[in-house]
Amino acid sequence: MLKIGEFSKLAHLTVKALRFYEKEELLIPAFVDESTGFRYYETDQLEIAAKIKSYRQLELSIDEIKVILKGAEPKIILEEKVKNLKAQKEALDIRLSIINHILEEGVMKYQVTVKEIPSVIVYYSEVRLPKYSDMMQHIPIIREEWMKLNPGIKCIEPLYEFCEYLDEEHRDEDVTIRYNRAVDRFGVESENIRFREIPSAKVLSILHKGVYDQIGEAYAYIMKYAEVNGYKVIGLSRECYIDGIWNKGSIDEWLTEIQLPIE
Repeated sequence: MLKIGEFSKLAHLTVKALRFYEKEELLIPAFVDESTGFRYYETDQLEIAAKIKSYRQLELSIDEIKVILKGAEPKIILEEKVKNLKAQKEALDIRLSIINHILEEGVMKYQVTVKEIPSVIVYYSEVRLPKYSDMMQHIPIIREEWMKLNPGIKCIEPLYEFCEYLDEEHRDEDVTIRYNRAVDRFGVESENIRFREIPSAKVLSILHKGVYDQIGEAYAYIMKYAEVNGYKVIGLSRECYIDGIWNKGSIDEWLTEIQLPIE
């Protein structure tokens, strides 16, 4: 048997860590001398110690490690960890992009144009989502359902799809979004899919390049432009996602068009 110090060296874990794992009932000494309090470990416990250290390096919680050591399939827990790490990476990439933008003293050069949007038929879906970015995962689901219901209907060219935000104020979570895509005719509806005709409209158009977290700059610019030039905003803004996570590797290349209906 190995004394705690010897076991510590072989396991590459501090004595403090071993005592903590004992307290958490992750790695209990094989024998404790009641008269001295000395702790002893079996050599086969080195394998358990190695697993604990490895899982801790992956930032698994004590409770998650306990579940694994009791016989649970590690794959399920690790797959969930992958999802969390990807979400953290996306958030980190966004923060880094904003910081780089500030460090480079880059100033977004916006150009507003006036466009005439003809009357179009769209299929649409209104949904409440936990957060705005979830729409990027929801859109492919809606497209797939629409295609199954209406295999003969075609999208118009050039492609015209956009999102409208239906809440009366900005919300950080539980947001209501309406996704629209222009098609050549009305079709079969479902609980999630509806059709409508949107009348022709004059819009102010502005392009925003980069992360969505900074799109407020574009909204501020286009609203000021409308005010200065005497335009009256008469409808919900439309966000057309031209380039994004689905086709661009860098978030700095994401491109969004904002259309603001006016009269």
